[in-house]
Amino acid sequence: MILYHGSGVVVREPRLLKVQRELDFGKGFYTTSDFEQAAKWAHRTARRLHQQNGFVSVYEINETEMGKLRILHFDRTDSDWLRFVVKNRTGQEIPADWDIIIGPVANDQTAPVLDLFLDGMYDEKETIKRLLPQKLKDQFTFKTEAAIKLLCYKEVLVV
Repeated sequence: MILYHGSGVVVREPRLLKVQRELDFGKGFYTTSDFEQAAKWAHRTARRLHQQNGFVSVYEINETEMGKLRILHFDRTDSDWLRFVVKNRTGQEIPADWDIIIGPVANDQTAPVLDLFLDGMYDEKETIKRLLPQKLKDQFTFKTEAAIKLLCYKEVLVV
């Protein structure tokens, strides 16, 4: 399987950062199977860093080896996914029982819906109803060194 990481730098050797902002699946190394999603992440990071170009690092991962790890997989946007994302985005403590977490990414279009949920304007049912029509891409979050070691760097694409 091919995975992409969008950034303001080339990432030949992925690593876990000690300090990281609250993201959907907590601290980890984020990738996606969708090149366009990675390119958007790269463009956003490049703009934030006042750079002309972003970079999409391309990796291959052996799915058989990946299957030997502890994986939490959210197949769809549902109550479990919503609660998990909200806990991570609000900095709540979540047990670190997984090597990889896979699921939909809460993108720029979902952020306002999640904010209204956090503000108490929407309940879970209404939040999920408003998220379902959106075409959410996937994200693969590598949470441990054992997981990151499975990523084999292939190339970088300048975007």
